[in-house]
Amino acid sequence: MCQVIITCRSIFWTLLTIATTQIMIASVMSPQWLIGYERKPGLLTLMDIDNNTVSDGSEDMYRPTIGIINRCTRLHKFQNILKRENCATFVRDFGMPNSQFPDAWKGSFIFFCIGSILLVYTMGASVMSICVQSMCGKSIFNVSGLIQSIAGLFCVIGLLLYPVGWSSEKVKFYCGDMSAAYNMDMCSLGWSFYLCIFAVVMVFVCSILSVGAERATSSRKVEEEVIEGKALICVMA
Repeated sequence: MCQVIITCRSIFWTLLTIATTQIMIASVMSPQWLIGYERKPGLLTLMDIDNNTVSDGSEDMYRPTIGIINRCTRLHKFQNILKRENCATFVRDFGMPNSQFPDAWKGSFIFFCIGSILLVYTMGASVMSICVQSMCGKSIFNVSGLIQSIAGLFCVIGLLLYPVGWSSEKVKFYCGDMSAAYNMDMCSLGWSFYLCIFAVVMVFVCSILSVGAERATSSRKVEEEVIEGKALICVMA
């Protein structure tokens, strides 16, 4: 018989695990990691049919953004600058040269993918922990906490690799010719980078909280209600 065990600490860990996993995935997929220097949208100058230089007619300035695999910029047509930003992936495949898709970003994305897959697993396990408290003879909370720690380490490596790619030609287009590893030149860090750091911290917090969740679900009061055969056990612990 499946016994549903709900405690304050276990449900808090479950909800925090779900939220952290979603935040991590959203930050990695966002194009708001680096904010480029201010520029005019589209072409700087255009040539008419008589080879005379003409202005693109746009006075609006904007700042393009780029993430690990996605970017946001302004599309343009001949003498017709689109006002909206276009956000899409700039990655066709992992065989792209370093100048178009930095090798460091490839490694960063792989580490983030591994970490995210592990986090998705712990998210599922946290939901299952409401009625399944053990896995292969081990506490599902302890196992999930360990996996969360490993996932956090993978994500930390991904974070450290990302600035290494700032020396590529791709980033120099957004940030300036002086950009180098751990030097963003005229760029600034976007909210997604900080969000990812926050998510990594929360992953380790979740790992620590899993210990408290395990203790709460195996407390004496819970064991007494299990012995009584209750199907739904709610404990303020």
